[in-house]
Amino acid sequence: MDIKIEKKKGLQRKHILWIAGGLLFIFLLVKIIAGAGTKTLKVDRDKITISNVTRGQFNDYIRVSGQVEPIATIYLDAEEGGRVKERLIEEGATVKAGDIILRLENRTLYQEIMSSESNLAQKENMLRQTRINFENQMIETRRRLLASTFDIQKKKRNFNQQQALYEDKLIPAETYITAKEDYEHAIQEQEINRLKAQNDSMIMVSEMTQLTTDLAKMRQTLQLVYERLNNLNVKAPVDGQLGMLDAEIGQSIGQGTRIGQINVLTNFKVQAMIDEHYIDRVRHGLSGTLERQDKSYNLNIRKVYPEVRQGQFRIDMVFEGDKPDNIRTGQTYYINLELGQPQEAVMLPRGGFFQSTGGQWVYVLDKSGEFATRRSIRIGKQNPQFYEVIEGLNPGEQVITSGYENFGDNDRLVFN
Repeated sequence: MDIKIEKKKGLQRKHILWIAGGLLFIFLLVKIIAGAGTKTLKVDRDKITISNVTRGQFNDYIRVSGQVEPIATIYLDAEEGGRVKERLIEEGATVKAGDIILRLENRTLYQEIMSSESNLAQKENMLRQTRINFENQMIETRRRLLASTFDIQKKKRNFNQQQALYEDKLIPAETYITAKEDYEHAIQEQEINRLKAQNDSMIMVSEMTQLTTDLAKMRQTLQLVYERLNNLNVKAPVDGQLGMLDAEIGQSIGQGTRIGQINVLTNFKVQAMIDEHYIDRVRHGLSGTLERQDKSYNLNIRKVYPEVRQGQFRIDMVFEGDKPDNIRTGQTYYINLELGQPQEAVMLPRGGFFQSTGGQWVYVLDKSGEFATRRSIRIGKQNPQFYEVIEGLNPGEQVITSGYENFGDNDRLVFN
């Protein structure tokens, strides 16, 4: 008779094979889907630089190179034009205020002086003659007034006599009237002479006043001409060092021409050029430090120039306290300029990748260290050593920081 065979319960071997095959298929399918559209490039790990992302104190500073300049530069301009007659001091020499550096000569100026002196002498003679004429005229006026007074006295006496005789009817009326008219005429004539004397005096005084004023102006003009003559001696306006002198014996120099400069060496400043990217953060009073001869020196920004030229703007820094020994004009110093206070931040070492990505993305290594993938990040401040990472990276991760020029637009880098 037939024996009934019961089905075996539980997973059988073929079922396990089916499940394993299905899982393998799903894994491969996921890998294919995940890798779809992802560009991969193989790179040699020995030819790249890998840096660690860290968290620490971020020092907000930039490193700038500056050149030592005198604290002030006084320019020498020719106040008076002329031909260089003598050169007394050479470039690089130390000068004191008032020292004569150049002597010029100007024959046209000499002629102007002679002409001014001649005009002044003529004006003085004219004033002298006017005074003499005025004194003579006053004497003549007094003489006329004296004569008219004497004439009035005579005619008054005659008038009184004729009036008495006329009242006694001893003379005719015509004689009396004639004496009266002569007396009144003398009085009027004296008044006219007095008015004329006053007018003549006022005119002469006004004329002498004008001549005196003109004479004073001519003296002032002559004094200015003498000063111009003195300006033919080009003098040092301050103590310092003659830094440049562009004038040779026999050379003709026009008025206002810049012929040299004096460097004031009582102190020094450091002049530096900074990228315009920092123009909103650099301001008067910021501090900086420089290292020289194993010693640190402090500086402060004294002036920020607003003009931007070729992507840079200029600042002047002065030493606060000690300055380096044997400091010389033209020396180059490298200064760490503090832009802000230190603060905790996620930091990424600087590298060539920034030139390719602008700091917008980087290649981040997988935990296995076998490949790196592209990731977007955001960078904030930067200093000569680190970038401040605002988002996109965590401390402990590793990033390729060398240049990305050979990686193209690949999203994934696999290491050989």
